[in-house]
Amino acid sequence: MTPEKFDGEGFFAALDAERQSRKLTWKKVAEQAGVPASSLTRISQGRRPDVDTLAALCQWSGLDADNFTRTGSSRDVEASPLAQITVHLRADPNLSKDGVQALEAIIKAAYEQFRKS
Repeated sequence: MTPEKFDGEGFFAALDAERQSRKLTWKKVAEQAGVPASSLTRISQGRRPDVDTLAALCQWSGLDADNFTRTGSSRDVEASPLAQITVHLRADPNLSKDGVQALEAIIKAAYEQFRKS
C-alpha cells in the first residue's frame, strides 16, 4: 500500500472557506483555534501542519482530517476494533487518564486471550 498523503492544499482551502463563512481574519482564526498565526501562514504556503495544530484546527472548524488523507489504493481501510475502542475510551469525559489506561490494558489482554488464531 502506498503511504498516505495529506492534502494540505485541500485542507487549507476548506479552512479558508470556513474562515470566510464566519467572516473572520486569519488572526482571529488563530486566536479562536489556539494555534500560532505563523502555523496558518506555513499551511498557506503548502507546509504540513503539526499534529497538534491539525487537531486544533479540525476541532475549531468541524473538519474531519480523514477527508484530507489519501492513499494509492481505492480500498477503504478501517481501524482495528482495538484501535476503535481506544478512541472511544479516550473520548469519554467520565473516565480519568488512569482509568482509560487500565481499561485499555484489560481489554487488550482479554482480546489477546480470546482472539481466534
